[in-house]
Amino acid sequence: MKPGDAQRLDRLVADARRAALERGQGYREQALKLYPWVCGRCARTFTRENLRELTVHHRNHDHDDNPADGSNWELLCVYCHDNEHSRYIDHTGISATAAEDATKAATANPFANLKALLGRDE
Repeated sequence: MKPGDAQRLDRLVADARRAALERGQGYREQALKLYPWVCGRCARTFTRENLRELTVHHRNHDHDDNPADGSNWELLCVYCHDNEHSRYIDHTGISATAAEDATKAATANPFANLKALLGRDE
């Protein structure tokens, strides 16, 4: 790799991380303004002292779906949020992020002609 390529790659990664951080902070701040500081599952209430334990859950599990009206968000405490994602994994068998990147099943059989290739007549 050329020295210029490494710098360009580092800059690209840094920009992507910064954009993700800004996006994440943006919808969290919006959700905290829209909704009361109460967990949507266990009804635990939050104050400024423990607000870091209140998270934004994407109802459709798509973290890029952030409508301004907050219709895809719900505030959950860290415990209920973890439980929600565990239930999703149990239900689907795969995590939300893995479901987005699922690969299709292979349709070819690489061993279909193996016997002929080995030259065995059994």
